[in-house]
Amino acid sequence: MNVHKLKSGPSVVLTNVTKRYAGRSALDDVSLDVTAGSFVALVGGSGSGKSTLVRILNRLVDPDAGRVVIDGRDVRDGESFRLRRRIGHVIQGIGLFPHISVAANIAIGLRIAGGRRTDARVAELLDLVDLPRDFATRAPATLSGGQQQRVGVARALATAPGLMLLDEPFGALDPVTRDALATNYRALHHQLGLTSIMVTHDMAEALLIADRVIVLKDGRIAADATPSQLLRGEGGDEAQALVAVPKGQAERMAAMVRE
Repeated sequence: MNVHKLKSGPSVVLTNVTKRYAGRSALDDVSLDVTAGSFVALVGGSGSGKSTLVRILNRLVDPDAGRVVIDGRDVRDGESFRLRRRIGHVIQGIGLFPHISVAANIAIGLRIAGGRRTDARVAELLDLVDLPRDFATRAPATLSGGQQQRVGVARALATAPGLMLLDEPFGALDPVTRDALATNYRALHHQLGLTSIMVTHDMAEALLIADRVIVLKDGRIAADATPSQLLRGEGGDEAQALVAVPKGQAERMAAMVRE
């Protein structure tokens, strides 16, 4: 099966990026260098700037100051819709169109880009996200939440993007389904050679599947470390406050087992 494997996804560089809404800084002079092919998690409280950063990367909003470069090219060089064709985007709400089939939802980006023969690609993508091929003819409403999110991932991968942006992609799912999909996506990230940037409120999820964790607070980077560094107590107070939650839960459960 041809899965459009890449050598590596693109690098992503933000330099002194600032974005304000009504005088408030959603991002405040943020600089970040994401290595090609890496998996980065963005964590932090509500309003910390995580979703704004993702929206700036695919030009759903433009920064007030600073520069964003993907694969060596400024995102402002060229039309925004062409940039988005090279970027996959998965959101928490999934956003499937209820009035068209699973196949049509998956293929929508291909059709916008001018593709004609989509049936084989849809079948390939269903295989890739571990859904039966006969799901192609089904309506989204007949699928479970986890199955719908798999369709959302397939749709984001349809045009073979090198960069995937995931904004709380599994947040609305039950814990078992969430863990399974996060693990499966991590495998896809490696298999396809992607660069992935994921927003999550769940520090345990970030620690388990990302290569690098960026903690945002009040629009600034409060910590930038690997999961192992954070678990060793590095990264500063803001990061450790977030890490303390899953660590404390694990310790309490271990104590229960010993009782």
